[in-house]
Amino acid sequence: KFLLRPTARQSVALAACLDDHRALYNAALEHRRTAYAKAKVSIRYGDQSAELKHIRADDTDGQGRWSFSSQQATLRRLDKAFAAFFARLKAGRAPGFPRFKGEGRFDTVEWPKDGDGCRWDSRPEHPRASYVRLQGVGHVRVHRHRTVRGTVKTIGVKREGSRWYVILSCDDVPAEPLPATGASVGIDLGVASLVTTSDGEHLTNPRHLAASAERLAAAQRDLARKKRGSARRRKAVARVAALHGTVRRQRLDGAHKAALALVRDYDVIACEDLRIANMTRSASGTLQAPGSNVAAKSGLNRSILDAGWGVFLTILRSKAESAAKEMIAVNP
Repeated sequence: KFLLRPTARQSVALAACLDDHRALYNAALEHRRTAYAKAKVSIRYGDQSAELKHIRADDTDGQGRWSFSSQQATLRRLDKAFAAFFARLKAGRAPGFPRFKGEGRFDTVEWPKDGDGCRWDSRPEHPRASYVRLQGVGHVRVHRHRTVRGTVKTIGVKREGSRWYVILSCDDVPAEPLPATGASVGIDLGVASLVTTSDGEHLTNPRHLAASAERLAAAQRDLARKKRGSARRRKAVARVAALHGTVRRQRLDGAHKAALALVRDYDVIACEDLRIANMTRSASGTLQAPGSNVAAKSGLNRSILDAGWGVFLTILRSKAESAAKEMIAVNP
């Protein structure tokens, strides 16, 4: 994930690209809803993908500006949302029907293949800077702070607040095995300490959200006082988003460091196969059967989510695989 340095004109083009892909997503969703409501007909990804060429031909200055494959990826994104909806419905969980995307709810566009509407390192002859070429936008400068290993497979562009990022996924990434230690360990995730090992060691839980709680509360109070649709409200929204972004990056950085310390010291790491979504479910219950100790459970849920167990386990699993170490998930 690299920071982009677009020019003013490229920033406008990136925003237009995002907005047109959002409009395509919403139109495809409306198409599915209307077809089923009026005629009980289920529209699939293949049907909507086949109509893309007509949409692009009729809107050359809008949808026709962007990559065909990126628009297909947006339609596949909607198809995955419907697949997840039906899976939840079948499992008896809250279904969560796919929603229309407002301006602040659609921040990513993906190009499924490097070279098809996009090109990573599009100016290799440049002595000091890196660029990514995006159809309809041009060659955008990239702040490349690390080497890209493997073969670039997909390219995504994401907007976070006022910043733009390019996200690469790669194939054939070489592993980086670490020296074997012959040691194994079991770990227990917690709130007082992020990790407690079977050797009795503790990795501290920094509680990043709690540390920023006062600033977040002040920013959110300020946001609540602003008039909807005003410029000041947009600025207040950006301040709240920036604070949450800082907390997220701090949590991610801490998880990387804690995971690397474990992977360096142990060859085998065993942990509980936790269902974090179930553990952090609200205790409020229903009107017919209200829950008990709701406030206490809410505080516990907040502490678990602040600790970032899911992020930590994902990173630990990835680092263990790259370092040729073994991670075992056991039944809790």
